[in-house]
Amino acid sequence: MSISGARPMGRRDFLKWSAAGAAAFLGAGRGAFAQTVSPGEKINVAHIGLGGMGRSHLEWFAAMPDVNTVALCDVDSEHLATALARAQEIQPGKDIATYSDFRHVLDRGDVDVITCATPDHWHALVTIMAFDAGKDVYAEKPLCRTVAESRAMVDARQRTRRVFQLGTQIHAGDNYHRAVELVRSGVLGDIHTVRLWKTGGSPGLGYPPFEDPPPQLDWEMWQGPAIRRPYTPPRCHFSYRYFWDYSGGVYADFWCHIADMAFWSLGIGEPIRIHARGTTPADGIADTPAWIEVDYEFDGLDLHWSTDVPDVPGAAGKGIGCQFEGTRGSMVVDYGSRVLFIDGEEIEDVPDVPQSIDRSPGHQRNFLDCVRSRRQPESHLDYAANMTLPMLLGCISFRLQRPLEWDAAQGSFVGDEAANRMLSVPYHGPWALPEVRRKVAVR
Repeated sequence: MSISGARPMGRRDFLKWSAAGAAAFLGAGRGAFAQTVSPGEKINVAHIGLGGMGRSHLEWFAAMPDVNTVALCDVDSEHLATALARAQEIQPGKDIATYSDFRHVLDRGDVDVITCATPDHWHALVTIMAFDAGKDVYAEKPLCRTVAESRAMVDARQRTRRVFQLGTQIHAGDNYHRAVELVRSGVLGDIHTVRLWKTGGSPGLGYPPFEDPPPQLDWEMWQGPAIRRPYTPPRCHFSYRYFWDYSGGVYADFWCHIADMAFWSLGIGEPIRIHARGTTPADGIADTPAWIEVDYEFDGLDLHWSTDVPDVPGAAGKGIGCQFEGTRGSMVVDYGSRVLFIDGEEIEDVPDVPQSIDRSPGHQRNFLDCVRSRRQPESHLDYAANMTLPMLLGCISFRLQRPLEWDAAQGSFVGDEAANRMLSVPYHGPWALPEVRRKVAVR
């Protein structure tokens, strides 16, 4: 049984979406809002993108007692076959449809939810088209490739009132919740500096020759809206993220996992100035950062990103982390631990600070509960877009190798035409990103 009550999107609609005039089709799903449903009804879930993370989606959601897995989709038939075999083990005797084109999934009236674990350059279009087809979306990070994509996603969600969760699974952990409580309590004083880091950068990947795509892969569909390139294995599947055509390297991949801690704790808005430095690999075709440092100036806050571990108390040996520096002390947080330095004392917690944030039932469970209640989940789209914006601006500063000034009111860089052109990227036809004619309200 489908809980959404949304009308299926027809094939003609998809053709309109695929055409250059897709922006005119934005209103198709305007009335397709799901309603609150009774606990006895199951949620029908389809999974789009079935590499490693996509198969994790399959496992996570299939483990929920109120979920039916009804469809799987991937442009690689081997990925699809592996996922189908596993889905049939989990749901023996169930009819699970398979597709190579995600539009066929969205065309089904019985699909309530899709998960998206495609390469990053597909995240925006899959999400927006799913919204307009009346589906709620659980999508992997990073949110998207460009500011234009982020705005189009937020605009579509606000217009269709769909439910969206960004796949920042660590957000649901108790350690993150407790760290937020400590920062907000004021035990560190006024926070003036935040440092974020993730070690490692893009490998060069060598100079492999071009070759014919393997028969199990639809390379044309894999590329989708991205610029067309000859096939070579490093440009596909996991290592795609080391190319600007599809992603933004380790920086883009891990930003949201650790920046989440700072944005959640402090309610950070948009940056004022961005200055990125770094280099690209010198030993291969990859073109995203081999190392990167970014200095951000926000209103009343300095934030720094680095590839190297900063020389601050508590950071040594941590490959990823967030440090808060306040007027009374500091704290370093990673996925599973935290350490505070207050008045010269090193501690793990401050028992006098009470619990003030409800603990998560689990990232996927929180999303499914919100599919039923129509409330927005923990890592909802408006929050994710605000958190992702500085990373997207940092990518532009890195590629131009110069500091940039950002005008939040105008949603553009100050006096830099080249940088403003990079707020979007051309889409390969017939795919088109819907145009947003207003500055969307991020709440």
